[in-house]
Amino acid sequence: MIKTLPQSLRARLIAGFILLTLAAWIGASIAAWHQTSKSLNKLFDTQQVLFAKRLSALELDGVQSGTQLPRTKSLISHYRGKQDDDTLAFAIYSNQGQLLLNDGDNGTHLTYRYQRDGFVDGKVMGDDDLWRMVWVTTPDGKYRIVVGQEWEYREDLALDIVLSQLTPWLVTLPLILLMLVWLVSRALAPLHKLAYQLRNRKPDDTSELPTQTLPQEVRPLVVALNQLFTRTGEFMQRERRFTSDAAHELRSPLAALKIQAEVAQLAQNDEPVQNHALNNLSVGIDRATRLVDQLLTISRLDTLAGLDDVQEVAFQPLLQNAVMDIYHEAQREGIDIRLDIQDTSVKRQGQPLLLSLMVRNVLDNAVRYSPRGSVVDVVLQSHEITITDNGPGVSPEFLTSLGERFFRPPGQEKTGSGLGLSIVRRIATLHGMQTLFLNTTSGGFQVRIRW
Repeated sequence: MIKTLPQSLRARLIAGFILLTLAAWIGASIAAWHQTSKSLNKLFDTQQVLFAKRLSALELDGVQSGTQLPRTKSLISHYRGKQDDDTLAFAIYSNQGQLLLNDGDNGTHLTYRYQRDGFVDGKVMGDDDLWRMVWVTTPDGKYRIVVGQEWEYREDLALDIVLSQLTPWLVTLPLILLMLVWLVSRALAPLHKLAYQLRNRKPDDTSELPTQTLPQEVRPLVVALNQLFTRTGEFMQRERRFTSDAAHELRSPLAALKIQAEVAQLAQNDEPVQNHALNNLSVGIDRATRLVDQLLTISRLDTLAGLDDVQEVAFQPLLQNAVMDIYHEAQREGIDIRLDIQDTSVKRQGQPLLLSLMVRNVLDNAVRYSPRGSVVDVVLQSHEITITDNGPGVSPEFLTSLGERFFRPPGQEKTGSGLGLSIVRRIATLHGMQTLFLNTTSGGFQVRIRW
């Protein structure tokens, strides 16, 4: 039944509570009827035995055969109250089965049965209803006494008792259900209030929703929403920062490209000047292309909260490929790259593309900022990758700022965006690694990636 209800939590709760209430009321009625019947049976059985014992104490020697007491209706003709003829009936027989005395009502229909003393269920003459009868033999063995009671009388009495107890509850059941509907509606009111707040919330509003007055069951939902708002706010801030940084950083190279293009146009008759402007234009395009690539890379890395498609990566082939990719550029700059694999079994869970990008960025920085004739050493150890050049290094006061976006130490002759080491640090963090930037004792610059 609940499955066919509309997708309304309020309707489902109310329907469920109504069904549970009705089921509990029916179950309590059945249990009460069963317990009441059991208690009444014990009471009436005891009453029958006591009545039979009292009859056995009568002096019956002078009683004529077939004697019966006056009927109840003739004794109490005007006001009988709740007297019932089926309450008790008795008959006294001789040990030969001759009826000597009965109550004048249903006792005349009790039939003699020769059997041992005790309770037995049976029927009386002219009646199909079942009776509960107890047989007792007098101490002298001359007489047998039977006291009977109709089972239907006991059942009706038990039903009357149960109904008298449960009817008030049945009368108040509608009131209980109305109170139940009110309580459910009141309990769900925080959800309606929350829906109203969310419906009227501005798209750029990242403030947290209040949780102090919320029920304990609703509070985790609002806490999760607040966490979502926080993450959304951080994402929006990153997007704004990325847009601002991209606009700021691209303005200079684009302006330079425009200037070089104008110079090339003006120097149509001066071939050396035109070739120089075109060469600068090509270099500027390469710089802008690299800047855009790095901006897109750092933007994608910022959106990652974790890594997908993680696999086991062997570091020896990864470093060998990275060195081969940068080798020809290093040769053009007059720089030698030496690879030292001290542990060939180093493996780690991660994304191969990102790890390769991390190593290539460090090598690219080393090649770009090292003077001609320098040597770049790449060393792989069990828990560390070390990339060292013998360039001028970085002033100590600027070492702590390395890895920040768009930060470039003053005095750099080479062009750059200041994003390379930021990409390195972000990829290392995603893989649970640490990055250290420091100067060597010989004056070079060193990057350590540890795990």
